Amino acid sequence: MDPAAIKRDVEQLSSDAFFGRGPGEAGEIATLDYLVSQFRAAGLQPGGQNGTWFQDVSLTRFVRENATASLSVGGRRLPLTLATDISVTSMHVGDNVVEDAPLVFVGFGVDEPTLGYDQFGGIDLTGKVAVFLMNDPDYASDQGPFNGRNRSPQGGAGSKKRAAFARGAVAVLQIHQFETASWPFQQISNSDPDPKFVRGPAPQRGADLTGTVRWEVAVDLFRQAGLDLPALALEARTPAFRPVDLPQATMSADFTIVASPMVTRNVIAMQPGTTRADETVIYGAHWDAYGIGPAYADGDTLRNGAVDNGIGSATLLEVARAYAAAPAPLRTVLFIGYTSEEDGLLGAYEYANAPLRPLETTAAVFNLDPHLALPMTRSLELIGAGRTELEADLERVAATQGLTIEAEHDPAAGWYSRSDHLTFAEKGVPTVYFRAGSDLVVGGVNAGMAMIERYNSHDYHQRSDEFDPSWDLVAAAQEGTVAYLLGREIADSGRWPVWNAGTPNRALRDGSAGSRP
Repeated sequence: MDPAAIKRDVEQLSSDAFFGRGPGEAGEIATLDYLVSQFRAAGLQPGGQNGTWFQDVSLTRFVRENATASLSVGGRRLPLTLATDISVTSMHVGDNVVEDAPLVFVGFGVDEPTLGYDQFGGIDLTGKVAVFLMNDPDYASDQGPFNGRNRSPQGGAGSKKRAAFARGAVAVLQIHQFETASWPFQQISNSDPDPKFVRGPAPQRGADLTGTVRWEVAVDLFRQAGLDLPALALEARTPAFRPVDLPQATMSADFTIVASPMVTRNVIAMQPGTTRADETVIYGAHWDAYGIGPAYADGDTLRNGAVDNGIGSATLLEVARAYAAAPAPLRTVLFIGYTSEEDGLLGAYEYANAPLRPLETTAAVFNLDPHLALPMTRSLELIGAGRTELEADLERVAATQGLTIEAEHDPAAGWYSRSDHLTFAEKGVPTVYFRAGSDLVVGGVNAGMAMIERYNSHDYHQRSDEFDPSWDLVAAAQEGTVAYLLGREIADSGRWPVWNAGTPNRALRDGSAGSRP
């Protein structure tokens, strides 16, 4: 892989001419045109619908209008600013109104009595707001019923909201903390006024009002209600925790959600196979970023997404060029630029639910979503270890390039469940997710982790995620080289990688064994 070519593509894709690559915005056409032009120039063929380069992805766009939100204790409102201190959203079309609804703290909002955690404790939340921490009780533990530091399904907002609304809640309020979320509240502030999206038509939803509040604001709210939030947060990590009313504390919110249909697109290139052309290997990277948003103090309205995911998209192009320049593989290889990853993996879910080639005979999926702009490294970071035999193959292939495999830096962040490969894993297709590691040739792990931590705390999903001419992007080329070599092995074989025994994905894959030769 040529790091200079990756760098040129990143510079283009993250330039202001692409308007932040927001789906359905001014930058989508420019982005798709550029990706197609590069695939075509490499000599690849269109792999989309009806002989085109594209797969249509129908979405519903939800726009929030005239929003207000407040928190009060004893009838006194806290001095809050929407987006800066608190954010509200919903996918209930029409009016979303909550007036002086009482608050109940439900810990991490975990509803798992079989694991010993019943944090709702049989409470009736009718007319109330369920307040909960992000993540799960194990987020800072090496082991536990929720898989230790690895973020569990119970740590996601979806299961907590379902449990709260099933008990009559009129709204939920998440407490944001960097330690539990792995991203700064500034990211929520930036996206507060943004439209939200779902695949297909607007769902019919009842109560869905969801707020997110800064940790510091929540600490003050609890203090004024006579409670100690840090102490309660520690207690919420134990099975003994039960719900706690916040005396005289209430939430109000009022806004309207307007829904409208839209179509965005995945872009798909193809390198046809030879003797096993009906079988498939997929490489993917999401092309979208956050597009146009409210202006910063300096007037900047574009979230250019140079690292996320300009680097991944550029690496995808370079891997595609390598395939095009080599003899044709036995199996057909697809290169997919997914739309709307930032909105919930929506483009990848579209392909996984309406595949253009059968998933039963898709041998493996590789996802290029690095979140890093690093110089030459001695390692790769494996995300979500312990799932598939591809991990051993990754270690072997990496070793041929002088690279070792390092453990995931922050498993509590739940990166495995936050990127496009997840949609294929949920269908049983083997996948492995890795990215350039922190052990830099110059400066070692200390220098690498300092760069990673600065990006995650300062630039991730911010307007500061912009192209830097000083980048050499050698680590991206190293990652792309390993992805190419590992994928090429599978594309040039009749092998069908498998999930590890005991994983739920294994049963899904075994169920389609009859479709594979």
